[in-house]
Amino acid sequence: MRPSFTPHLCAAAVLALLVSGCAVGPDYQRPASPDVSSFKEAEGWVPAAPADALERGPWWSLFGDPVLDQFVERVEVSNQNVAIAVAAYAQARALVREQRASLFPSVTLDGKGNRSASGGNNGSVNNNYQLSLGGSWEPDVWGRLGRAVDGATAGAQASAADLASARLSAQGELAVNYLSLRQTDAQKALLEGTIAGYQRALEITQNRYTAGIAAKTDVLQAQTQLANAQAEAAGLQRQRAQLEHAIAVLVGEAPGNFTLPPATWNPVVPEVPVGVPSTLLQRRPDIAAAERRVAVANEQIGIAKSAYYPQLSLSASYGLGASRVADLFQASSSVWAVGLSAAQVLFNAGATGARVEGSEAAHAQAVARYRQTVLAAFQGVEDQLAATRVLLTQQALRRQASTAADQVEQQVLNRYRSGQVSYTEVITAQATALNARRALVQAMADRQTTAVALIQSLGGGWQAGQSAGP
Repeated sequence: MRPSFTPHLCAAAVLALLVSGCAVGPDYQRPASPDVSSFKEAEGWVPAAPADALERGPWWSLFGDPVLDQFVERVEVSNQNVAIAVAAYAQARALVREQRASLFPSVTLDGKGNRSASGGNNGSVNNNYQLSLGGSWEPDVWGRLGRAVDGATAGAQASAADLASARLSAQGELAVNYLSLRQTDAQKALLEGTIAGYQRALEITQNRYTAGIAAKTDVLQAQTQLANAQAEAAGLQRQRAQLEHAIAVLVGEAPGNFTLPPATWNPVVPEVPVGVPSTLLQRRPDIAAAERRVAVANEQIGIAKSAYYPQLSLSASYGLGASRVADLFQASSSVWAVGLSAAQVLFNAGATGARVEGSEAAHAQAVARYRQTVLAAFQGVEDQLAATRVLLTQQALRRQASTAADQVEQQVLNRYRSGQVSYTEVITAQATALNARRALVQAMADRQTTAVALIQSLGGGWQAGQSAGP
């Protein structure tokens, strides 16, 4: 006997299909963000023309260091924080596939056999074999399943943005540590040259003391200055070791197996073009992640409100049953069933309303986090723009001060050799010159690290490439 649908069941099924798609809950609207037409600190900057949602390109190559280029490329495959974000993104995509599967019918095949007896030793023995094929489908009448799919999709997009944020953060941290290490190498080379000068000054002072021209205090002062400079050089060695260890971890290596030999520092500071604030909102991965989580929260409101309406389900089954396996596939042993079920919660002490209010409150929180993320992004760009402008002025002034201090140091040392000034003046001039040189190196390094921070604030550069969407 072949199964057939009754008119009533057909009408019920058709009715369920017709009302499908009547999704309850609010349609998603992107939250409003602060209306800012330009960055206050961007006067004189070149406007950018970025391609939104596109790969930014190797921004780190603008610093002109091949070793840095190699290390940043290793972040992509070896950094464990990036690996965590990659796995989270894969998990989110799997959840999307799982939610989409709920829109389709599920089919099950069930087979079983049992043997039973009654009446003790003389009782009859019965065999029973069953084979059934069943299917069930929940029509998405109120849009609950569709909203779950949309929410999972938005969650996967947020996870993709989190991955981009983790990658950008690791790249930026590596660039800053590497540039700081090279700046430390430059500081150490500067101190080594200064120490050599102090040693020569100590020899001159010692000779003058031996000749009875200088006092013993001059020798002691020269020795003190030399020892202090050597101590500072040792401190820089400790700082360099810590930066080297941090770089090793960022590229996925144990610090004990990683060595980065000293090299010449290239104090290149790239010119960073700055776009309009609306472009920033589309480029920053943390902003994108926050906005996508607002979409997730919005879908949860619709899912919660769908509980106010009955839940419908269609089911059908076709089975075979017999006492012998040989009789199992005869027509007389078949059984079929088709059904439509509906379930409605009549009373749950306000639990449904509480869930709706909770989801609405979670949506309000997500909106507030999104707006706060946008404000923080604007602040970050403004801070780095201001720092970039000020540091450029500072570097010029530090260079002037260093040049003047070097000249004073040489003149005072010459005057000391001719007996015109005391050694105290030499010490003062040398300390001033050293501080001016180190301040100039620090200003140059600060400009580099600020450029990295500005690129991160802008979302990771501006160069167009292949689409990086999920």
